Amino acid sequence: MKKETKIWVAFIAVCIIWGSTYLAIRIGVSKMPPFMFAGTRFLAAGTLMLLFAKIKGLEFPKKFIDIKNIAIVGLFLLLGGHGLVVWTEQWVASGIASILVATVPLFMAIIEFIKPNGIKLSIKGWTGLLVGFLGVVFLTLSKSSAVIDIKGTVFLLSASLLWAMGSVYQKTFEATGSTVTHIGIEMVAGGISLLILGLSIGEASRFAFSTTGLAAMLYLIFFGSIIGYSSYIYVLQNWPSSKAGTYAYINPIVAVILGALILKEPLSLRMIFSTVIILFGVILVQTSKTNQ
Repeated sequence: MKKETKIWVAFIAVCIIWGSTYLAIRIGVSKMPPFMFAGTRFLAAGTLMLLFAKIKGLEFPKKFIDIKNIAIVGLFLLLGGHGLVVWTEQWVASGIASILVATVPLFMAIIEFIKPNGIKLSIKGWTGLLVGFLGVVFLTLSKSSAVIDIKGTVFLLSASLLWAMGSVYQKTFEATGSTVTHIGIEMVAGGISLLILGLSIGEASRFAFSTTGLAAMLYLIFFGSIIGYSSYIYVLQNWPSSKAGTYAYINPIVAVILGALILKEPLSLRMIFSTVIILFGVILVQTSKTNQ
């Protein structure tokens, strides 16, 4: 197989696998308490990633400050961002969750704009922000109970904000060690913190493995975390980040289709139109950055 073909296979894998994780999460939290479900997933995946790195002789971070910074990223992304997504998917459809999480680039643009010496937004960028958030409003204000309530919207937008904060923070430091070890540390930090949170609110009494819940967790560990991340790293190493990041435009489409086909989640014209509006806003913001 030619290298370019391998890159495209990896990219398609990222689009499909990461788009399908919303479905797996929705199935998992219907059988297990959310934070312990997510915590077990990331602790297991992170441990496996670090073991793989050790066996392969990959470099680990050499300084405590590097480990601390990497762990902080894991707390933002996984405890904050992912934790709120998992919590919200207890009552919000997986397709809807994926649509609102697609707003992450909008929040990243805002954070990068307001931070000291931040990136200025062009008219195109501001237009993209306006369009993207209008899409959120259009989706949320639907009178149909099959869409989403205000509480779910607030939680998912908060998840997107925290994920964006972690992503921007990650750009503020350069840590020693390989990318694989960084991901492993992020997952372990996020997994432990999610488990602690779950235990602190009494999820232990409700935590029990079921066939369906275990299958969802194993899928998320091996496909969502290990194969998905590895494929994305491979794509990122061979394509510009702007091109590699276009998977984010496809994930919501995959999630909505899978949710409708497998879980019979409602699929309305309002959902489709909202998705188009939000993704169009994201594209405007992203392309405004590359054109500066």
